[in-house]
Parts: sequence; C-alpha cells; structure tokens
Amino acid sequence: MQYPAPIAHLIDSYMKLPGIGEKTATRLAFYTLDMPDKDVHDFGTALNEVKEKLHRCSICGNITEQDPCTICSDPNREQSTIMVVEQPKDVMAFEEMGEYNGLYHVLHGILSPMDGIGPEEINIKSLIVRLQKQEQVKEVILALNSTPEGESTAMYISKLIKPSGIKVTRLAAGLAVGSDIEYANAITLKRAVQGRTSI
Repeated sequence: MQYPAPIAHLIDSYMKLPGIGEKTATRLAFYTLDMPDKDVHDFGTALNEVKEKLHRCSICGNITEQDPCTICSDPNREQSTIMVVEQPKDVMAFEEMGEYNGLYHVLHGILSPMDGIGPEEINIKSLIVRLQKQEQVKEVILALNSTPEGESTAMYISKLIKPSGIKVTRLAAGLAVGSDIEYANAITLKRAVQGRTSI
C-alpha cells in the first residue's frame, strides 16, 4: 500500500536526519500526524527559526543570532587563548562545564579525505587569518575527538600554527575515571602515558 503524498513526503524528510531509517521515520511521521495542531505548528516554527535566525559568527564560526557572537564580543573572556573545536555543540559542552573562559574557533567538520573533506571544506583558513590579526593570542588548544580524522586534523592545524610561535596544545586524554586498564585499547593507553602528570 502506498502512503498518501503528504505522509510519504514527511517520512522522506525524517529519513534525511542522521540515524533515522525508514521504520523510525514512518513511526515519527505518524506520531506527528497525531500531535495536537499547536505542537505541530510550534515544531515547524522552531525548524524555520533555526534556519532563518541563526548564522555563523564572522570571527569564530559558532552559531549565533548576533554577529559577532556573545563569546567573541565579551571583553571579560581571556583573549590570549583560543580553543579549536569541531562543532558548535562542542562549544556548548565546554560552556556548560564552566571551567574555560577563553575564546573558541569552530571548524564545522574535520579532515576526511575518504569523504572528500579537505582543508578548504572546513573553517581552517579563517583560523590562520584570525591568528595573524589577533596578536594577543598566545595559545591554541586543539579540542578535537581522538579519532584518526580528529588526530590528522589536529596535526595539520598544528603544523600551520607552529611557525608563528603560538603555543599549540591538545586536551589531556587517556584512561577514563573508573575504567580498567586491561580493557583499554592501545591508543588510549599511549595517550594516558604521554599525558601523565605528577602527584
């Protein structure tokens, strides 16, 4: 049996979301059909507002309603440190932690030659230009995931920045609290040994 065109279109739309297959999309579409009209309207409005009202900060690339964003325009932020992250959601995670008071730079992706993502496809060039303009920056923290793509992106950015004399650091990595050494993989153990600290 073929679904009516509006529900088929909604199923196709849900399937464009990451991790949503046909069965889940169908379930969501029929759930949406049964939602109160006001909730459906609010949902549609929220989708439209995300696309219409949010854009990238011209300085750091984070999502924002104003330009520059509230972080870049805050004079109380530590201006000598920039943390490089992959996505805007990473900025939110560090802000919720409340322990970092520097600036950010959002790449909107990582290098992945297999997927056709090179330096021109992500927000690296603007980082280098920014570092040339903002002479007060003394340290760049590379806060990228410890995946092969994240590691290669960090190495690439590090090679671009180091000639400028700016200190380049990575987040500490290694064993998670409560984990067992015997179950850790080789990369995790290697990073744990390299990132050891005195007690």
